[in-house]
Amino acid sequence: MATSTIINKFGKMTGWNSLTLNLLGRDIEAFTELEYDDNVDLKNAYGGNKYPIGRGEGNYEAKCSITLYKEESDALQKSLPKGTRFSDIPPFNIGIEYETNDGFVQKDRINFAQIPGRGVKIKQGDGTTVYKYTLIVSTIDWNI
Repeated sequence: MATSTIINKFGKMTGWNSLTLNLLGRDIEAFTELEYDDNVDLKNAYGGNKYPIGRGEGNYEAKCSITLYKEESDALQKSLPKGTRFSDIPPFNIGIEYETNDGFVQKDRINFAQIPGRGVKIKQGDGTTVYKYTLIVSTIDWNI
């Protein structure tokens, strides 16, 4: 008896078109990249031989970066009081939602984010202007 191979095991895969990003109370459209991750510093502990006898746990670290079009950065700046810098914005949470093929919505949350500064990067030949912001974050809640 021949076994069947499931080619489409997961259905429609989660991609860019399934993503909704909410930053400072509004859904963001003018972004080109989102990256976030977290890690715990884990290290093997060694004893009397060459093999680990246990594992030590260090600090937790979360990271996040968002690449925004200049128009999105300008809109954010215009929403702030005159003379306010991005670094003056109090810590805020970022909501991320991924809609799956079966209608399920997976939600992640980046907690207590802050934008340390603002910048512009543009070069000859660019048709659009984007800037990658590396945020300071405390924790990430996965699949909340």
